[in-house]
Amino acid sequence: MDFFELTDFRIIDAIDIVLVAALLYYLYRLVKGTVAINIFIGIVIIYGIWWLTDLLEMELLSKILGGFLGVGMFALIVVFQQEIRKFLLMLGSTNFKANRVFRQFKSISTDTIATTDIEPVIAACRNMSQSKTGALIVIKRNNSLEFVKSSGDAMSVAVNQPILESIFYKNSPLHDGAMLIEGNTITATRVILPVSDDKKIPLRFGLRHRAAVGVSEKSDAVCLVVSEENGQISYLKDGDFVLYETLEQLTEIIHKDLS
Repeated sequence: MDFFELTDFRIIDAIDIVLVAALLYYLYRLVKGTVAINIFIGIVIIYGIWWLTDLLEMELLSKILGGFLGVGMFALIVVFQQEIRKFLLMLGSTNFKANRVFRQFKSISTDTIATTDIEPVIAACRNMSQSKTGALIVIKRNNSLEFVKSSGDAMSVAVNQPILESIFYKNSPLHDGAMLIEGNTITATRVILPVSDDKKIPLRFGLRHRAAVGVSEKSDAVCLVVSEENGQISYLKDGDFVLYETLEQLTEIIHKDLS
């Protein structure tokens, strides 16, 4: 059919376009904020040029670009190793089911996010920062955290400032490891997290920060880390540190990420 002729356009073609657009958007969300985003945009541009040259029957350039895209697939597996792993983990998570696919693509989990009370968490981090009490808090978003939750002690306690501070008090038997928050409930303590081996993490950051990077690489959870050495509060998302200037700004950022 002629390219500009729409008489043969079917409903299934519209669905095909919408699904491809959704897939590209979700892939963009996975690599957004990482060094891979520039590579992703470059690939999209090259593919667009190849599609245009093929449409205009520019055979030589079309074959060259087509060959490059074909061979480049192997390189992409290496370049996007972390993003592919995160995507596969998302597919295999227990909450990626037929009745939640739509919410997963929109990165929304209303049953978890709507009830998360961030203010007491930030207030507890402020006090622990002043006393230089080390802390590692993981806040669940969409992806299941069962792969790390089972390594800790199960709990079911509503989030509040005194409980958070008492758990991470240095003489508390629960202060080692990470705390998991799901919705407005502390669901586990003393959780062992996967430690990232990323060489780009500055040496001044210890195992708490590397563990926060590790779990945020393997899921969409966000993490708060209070340094025991200098009291600095770090916020991590998608395997990277998120910069902020004040705790009020940090609170706004977390609210935005959870909504």
